[in-house]
Amino acid sequence: MCADDASASNFDLERFLPYRLNHLADRISQALARLYETRHDLSVAQWRVLAWLHHREELTAKEIRDATRMDKAKVSRAVQALEARGLIRRRPSPRDQRVQDLRLTEAGRALLAELIPEARAWEAELVAPLSVAEYRELLDVMGRLERQLARLE
Repeated sequence: MCADDASASNFDLERFLPYRLNHLADRISQALARLYETRHDLSVAQWRVLAWLHHREELTAKEIRDATRMDKAKVSRAVQALEARGLIRRRPSPRDQRVQDLRLTEAGRALLAELIPEARAWEAELVAPLSVAEYRELLDVMGRLERQLARLE
């Protein structure tokens, strides 16, 4: 048996970093989604749009798609639903009339003022088993992996 065959036969999915990170991210996303779906009637896509508008104040749908890696249809549906609820507003961009700038409304900011502390409390409960140093190290390691991935792409 060649070395490649041996390494393939000893492949342990539970010790394969891409699988573990994806599995953990999915579980975290689903658990957090229950918080904003049940308490605030928001989908994952809607939460991501709101969170990015809170983070950057004004973005286009394309910029949100790029930041979240969501597909065009999902972002479009989220934007429409959020606008219908009065949580965001659209206006033609002064830079390019072909696109629309998206911003939070007062109602959107008020919702996030309620939701963000809830999400942070949930996150604190999730990372409670980690020390402050471990938490900082985790974020640092994730940052290094993200930078390495950018170099590999």
